[in-house]
Amino acid sequence: MNERPVLRVVSMSGGKDSTATLLMAIELHGRESVRAVFADTGNEDSQTYAYALEYLPDALGINVDVVKADFADEFATKRANLARLAAGEPEADVYGTREFKYRWTPEAAAQALELLHPTGVPFLDLCLVRGGFPSRKRQFCTQYLKTEPLTEYAIDLIDQGYFVESWQGVRADESESRRWLPSYEWRGGHYAIERPILHWTAADTFEAAAAYGIKPNPLYTQGESRVGCMPCINCGKADLRAIADRFPEHIDKIERWERLVSQACRPLSPVSFFHVGTQGHSGNASTIRDVVEWSRTTRGGRQFDLLGALEDPKACASSYGLCE
Repeated sequence: MNERPVLRVVSMSGGKDSTATLLMAIELHGRESVRAVFADTGNEDSQTYAYALEYLPDALGINVDVVKADFADEFATKRANLARLAAGEPEADVYGTREFKYRWTPEAAAQALELLHPTGVPFLDLCLVRGGFPSRKRQFCTQYLKTEPLTEYAIDLIDQGYFVESWQGVRADESESRRWLPSYEWRGGHYAIERPILHWTAADTFEAAAAYGIKPNPLYTQGESRVGCMPCINCGKADLRAIADRFPEHIDKIERWERLVSQACRPLSPVSFFHVGTQGHSGNASTIRDVVEWSRTTRGGRQFDLLGALEDPKACASSYGLCE
């Protein structure tokens, strides 16, 4: 029998699902036994920061803790390796006799060493130490930027003597893999996972917030179907076009990141925020500018979307009917 005080830890993203989850936790268990925590990727829109860290705390009378991944050790290790290569030490040939076109040269290693420093932006730092951007098949961003910092946060609470329930705002209709998740999962070691809105719809989450007088993240009325990273590597065509039209500064940001990661990466290795084919585009080039241009097309990229071009980027736009 658990004799520890129970803390419900809600991971806040600033999105509809985590907001509904937080509201339910407070309603059922009270503010005193709930902790809200925001995993800062450094790749969020300013409106999401304001919503999660200012609006919701004020509206609900709570504090929101912030966790950020730190890659100082990874930078130190990679810089030490690059320093040896820049000094002329041959790279270990793990590919046998096969020619490896991405092999480091002393000149390339010296350039990367000059550029490879922590930026303080967790997402960008992760890409620098990993030598590229995540993708749908290699979605390491979630693990390193959210799962691991949030797990460390929970472990710290367990060490303080609490039983931690991690309340996760996931819904079964979001993906096939989530359809079979259990609503409650005891993991042992004074830790369990609660998925209270697993069988809710997206409309249910907005209705729950409205019932408490909580406004949705304004990004949902600005063409975005999901909030969080801006942009997310999984964002769809319409979301990306809305970002390019309404928030071009984020496209400029990704372009700068692509350039930096490319210069600090292995020679000749293809580095772009979106990987060819992962968003539906099939061209040879997949830099952020190329994919934005693709997002403005229809018919598999063969025709420019004239109707989309006529839309007012400042008008209310919501895939959830929030403008009605």
